[in-house]
Order: sequence, then structure tokens, then C-alpha cells
Amino acid sequence: MSIATPKLIRILVVDDHSLFRRGLIALLAREPSLQVVGEAADAGQAQRQARQLQPDLILLDVDMPGVRGVDALPALREAAPAARVLMLTVSEDEQDLSTALRAGAAGYLLKSIEGDALSAAIARVMRGESVLASEMTGKLMDAFRDTSANAASAKGSAEAGSASTAHASALQSLSPRERDILRGIARGASNKEIGAELGIAETTVKIHVQHVLRKLGVSSRVQIAVVAANAGVS
Repeated sequence: MSIATPKLIRILVVDDHSLFRRGLIALLAREPSLQVVGEAADAGQAQRQARQLQPDLILLDVDMPGVRGVDALPALREAAPAARVLMLTVSEDEQDLSTALRAGAAGYLLKSIEGDALSAAIARVMRGESVLASEMTGKLMDAFRDTSANAASAKGSAEAGSASTAHASALQSLSPRERDILRGIARGASNKEIGAELGIAETTVKIHVQHVLRKLGVSSRVQIAVVAANAGVS
């Protein structure tokens, strides 16, 4: 009986620094499951490459000449709708982080990341998870708290209180196991790590995550972490 060959993850690398780009491509080439199918030095070139190549994953820098990476995200996602976008940058600016995640980035990593950790992060993103550099976790919370505070100020304290009450009520509706999942996500743990910690299968974790998303009325793991942080869940 023949054994099916694992599907390669086809990657488009977008970075304006040629030396870093070439080094990153060489690093990714060491991983048998990864295949770099294209590279680009600016947003326009990236959009053309994305449309032509239809990669599975786009590794995207934030700071590039002309159109910045975070601003190019919507056009890239339109050019390659099935591709996931993972930011890889030196920028630790919370506004860049917030903008990228709101525009649909599946994760935000810093260029100081080790090669093995990058490969693992790519695998997590391709499984539908979100990844975030540990250095950015606090800034993520700050960014979303600031956004929530501004929105509350604009709409009035009554609506802000209503939103807070809604989240508190939704958290109360979680089962004990779902609260365990919530705490794991808030720590940035992967489904595999949560499953190992709780002694349950990774597929079971995925089911619980979907239940938590539905009950909290949010659409991503990042938003789950923000709700947990705002509620003081740890």
C-alpha cells in the first residue's frame, strides 16, 4: 500500500531587505514540508506574485517602501483568498499589531524568532490557529483595550456597560472544560499543548474552541484572549 506524500506548504516571502529575504528562503528550504514558490520586495510585486502563484502562506514584512505591509494586507488577501498571511517583522508597535490582526493576518512574529519556532508557527497557522510573538502579548491587550475604551467613549457609558455585561454573561455560560480551553488560549498555548495539558485529544480541543468562539460571539483566538484578559481570567 502506498503512503500519501504530505502536502507541501507553498510560501511567498515578502520583504524589502534582500539579504534577510535570501537568508529566510534558505532557512525555510531546510524544512521538507515547506516550499518557497516566490519572493517580492514591495507590495505591488507581492500582489502580482500572490495572484499568479496562489500560495498557501504569505510571510509579510511590515515596513517596506511605498505601501507598508499592514496596508497591503487587504489587497494581498483579495489577490490570493485562500492564502494565510503571517507577519514577520522587527516592528513592536502595538498599532501595527492591531492593524495587521484586524486586516486578517493569522499571526504576528518578530524577526528575532528561531528557525525551529518559525517552522512550528507556520504549521500552527496552516492548522487554522493564530500565533503571536510572546513579546507582543501585552501590547495586544493594550491595543484592544484602547480601542474598546475609545469606542465606549464615543458610544456612551451605557453601551460600554452593556458590552461588558454581555461578555461577563457569555463567560458564565462556558462549561468548566471550556473555561480550561479559554485559559489555555489566553496563555497563547496551541491546541496540541492544551490537549496535552488537559489529557484530551487535539481534535477535541478544536471542538471546544469552536464552542467558546460561538458563546463569546467572537471570530478568532486573538479575540478570545482579549475577552479573557479584560475579564481577568487567568
